[in-house]
Amino acid sequence: MGTGLQVLWRPPGLEFTSLLTFSTGVIFGSVLGASLGAFVMFVNAFLSPWGLAGLNMPFQMLGMSIIGTVGGLYKMENDGKARFHAETAVLGAFLTFVYYSITNLGFAVYLALPPSSITLLEALVLVQVWGAIFTLLYTVSNTLLFGIGAVPIVNTMRKLLGR
Repeated sequence: MGTGLQVLWRPPGLEFTSLLTFSTGVIFGSVLGASLGAFVMFVNAFLSPWGLAGLNMPFQMLGMSIIGTVGGLYKMENDGKARFHAETAVLGAFLTFVYYSITNLGFAVYLALPPSSITLLEALVLVQVWGAIFTLLYTVSNTLLFGIGAVPIVNTMRKLLGR
């Protein structure tokens, strides 16, 4: 499901892969959460409606695997307390920032490769400036998606699995 959602066209600033990867980590543990995140981004690298990931693929895989790992480390109780909605919203914002910091670094490395005449630091500044609006859009979107959706998704998955 995560792979299918990732490769469908969607407006910039909206994606569900982070939420599903995080939720999978919560239910099945860090290893499976991280594995799902890396796999989805591997497939996304070739089938994304936004184009091929190229040299940024390992950075995308690393970033999404971190989201799955954190999901596995997060101890969400089996209820809908407001505290868990707030916690997952903050985690969604933080993890999105981490993901885009990693992928922006990957893109900067790509831009600074020879025969480019810019340094890695210059490339990183350029990428951060160019990507600021997308990072902000995705951070706001994932803050809302995690805050609203993580608890019900995890609780539904637990019920379906009889946990």
